[in-house]
Amino acid sequence: MARRKKIYEGKAKILYEGPEPGTIVQYFKDDATAFNAEKKDVIDGKGVLNNRLSEFFMTGLTQIGVPNHFIRRLNMREQLVRNCEIVPLEVIVRNYSAGSMSKRLGIAEGTQLPRPIVEYCYKDDALGDPLVTEEHIAAFGWASQQDMDDILSLALRVNDFMSGVMLAVGIRLVDFKIEIGRVYEGDFQRLIVADEISPDSCRLWDIETGQKLDKDVFRRDLGSLTDAYSEVARRLGVLPKSNVTKPTLIN
Repeated sequence: MARRKKIYEGKAKILYEGPEPGTIVQYFKDDATAFNAEKKDVIDGKGVLNNRLSEFFMTGLTQIGVPNHFIRRLNMREQLVRNCEIVPLEVIVRNYSAGSMSKRLGIAEGTQLPRPIVEYCYKDDALGDPLVTEEHIAAFGWASQQDMDDILSLALRVNDFMSGVMLAVGIRLVDFKIEIGRVYEGDFQRLIVADEISPDSCRLWDIETGQKLDKDVFRRDLGSLTDAYSEVARRLGVLPKSNVTKPTLIN
């Protein structure tokens, strides 16, 4: 499709004006970043894999009635999504302790939590996306109490879906983060899942071996990020099982 005006470029994606009103073209880059972009690299094929995997997860959410911004995939690296106003929060759902939770609370990585724990971070790269409470969110007007009720419901529904999908292919969903968008239909506002769902935004461990199949491979120098993401894609049927090298997906 013809290149349109760039709206925004982030660490992993570029957003362009969409072909129809109310749409955006989301382009997945090969760039990998960690530790608030202190560590950077370009990983060949990463954007292709994340585009296809995010399409897979968003389509699955649509099928079970969880509203999200995905409309359709356009090509290997681009998808058409609904334009929405992003709530300035990262919504994190944790099933097992890992990463920053383990560091903050001194809980061993891999400890199963008594129930899914939902955390919120204020989206601001300059501040390092700090952890915030519902009190902060209400006080600064980032979201209303009704919004927070809806966000919690969406996050737990995504968790139920993702946990089941991953368990079926021998992968433990340790945690993940999502973003939420506001869309307006006349005077009515509703919240939808936005941005992406991919190994960039999830912690995924092989159930039997504990092998990491997510961005921690890059963060902790544990091997090939493309191989890890490809393994997730193969297990889910997004990549053919015979593909053992770099992704060569067809449109």
